[in-house]
Amino acid sequence: MGFDPEFSRALARQGWVGLTLPKQYGGHDATSFERFVVSEELLAAGAPVSAHWIADRQSAPLILRHGAESQKQRYLPAIAAGEMYFCIGMSEPDSGSDLASVRTRADRQSDGRWRLNGRKVWTTNADRCHAMIALVRTDPASERHAGLSQVIVDLDLPGVTIRPIRDISGHEHFNEVTFDDVILEADALVGTAGEGWAQATSELAFERSGPERFLSALTLFRCLTEAVGRSPDARQAVEIGRLGAWLVALRAMSISVTGQLAGGQDPVWAASCVKDLGTGYEQDTVETAIRLIDSLPETDQARTTRRVLAVTQGMAPSFSLRGGTREILRGILARGLGVR
Repeated sequence: MGFDPEFSRALARQGWVGLTLPKQYGGHDATSFERFVVSEELLAAGAPVSAHWIADRQSAPLILRHGAESQKQRYLPAIAAGEMYFCIGMSEPDSGSDLASVRTRADRQSDGRWRLNGRKVWTTNADRCHAMIALVRTDPASERHAGLSQVIVDLDLPGVTIRPIRDISGHEHFNEVTFDDVILEADALVGTAGEGWAQATSELAFERSGPERFLSALTLFRCLTEAVGRSPDARQAVEIGRLGAWLVALRAMSISVTGQLAGGQDPVWAASCVKDLGTGYEQDTVETAIRLIDSLPETDQARTTRRVLAVTQGMAPSFSLRGGTREILRGILARGLGVR
């Protein structure tokens, strides 16, 4: 969760941001598997990657796939340099995870520009980002999935108001973003008007399938394992062994989805599966640590584990909310299995 622009720029100088982008846009023509390796190592080390993370993970691939050439030239080199950060404007007040019910509107003006009005909420790092890719309704007469489009919003524009939201752990990375008659240029539209739903669901496959969907509690798992030591009792061995086996299985699943993305597929179903099981694993890691914490020998490592547990426990409820709630994901899985 650490937001460190200098670290992001240094990482980019090393060639580890925008890995899969074409070289003509400042990238490195690397494979999705190479990006997976770098992402996994950064997350395992607890590196402060939050600044560039969303832009690198999903905004850049979306613009590369659907954006106009002018958008690619403007945004992709800056993302690959670790100098431009994006947030995602999807959730709205009173909509919950029912993404198709968004009411934020972008109305086309006579001069071709767009007038944006509405509100987005739970927008990670909006107060620190340069731009937002927002899902909005461009056909005022449309309902549900039809008539939705994606637009790029410069967050410094007049009429944009950003209010940080403090969560139970004391962090303020979530934000509420309000648009009051924000004027967007004609080229703010990403892709084709009315195709926003298909674009957004494709984008979510990048968000839901990566190693960040099962490594959020890895520091706690490592601390717990080190505190138990090499001579666990029977209960400790069972609990830690179970978490370890689950971690290996989730990693294999995530790599499988990476293969599908590398092949140009839209693995919405498989990505939803990784996200649902992964966040369940992360929350179970917290519950396991709570069960074992009093059985740890009184050492410095045990005291560190208690501190890490306190922080992770405060964040754990959000694991199954961000990127789509458990109920929404299981609806997707039900449709994929043909039972809904």
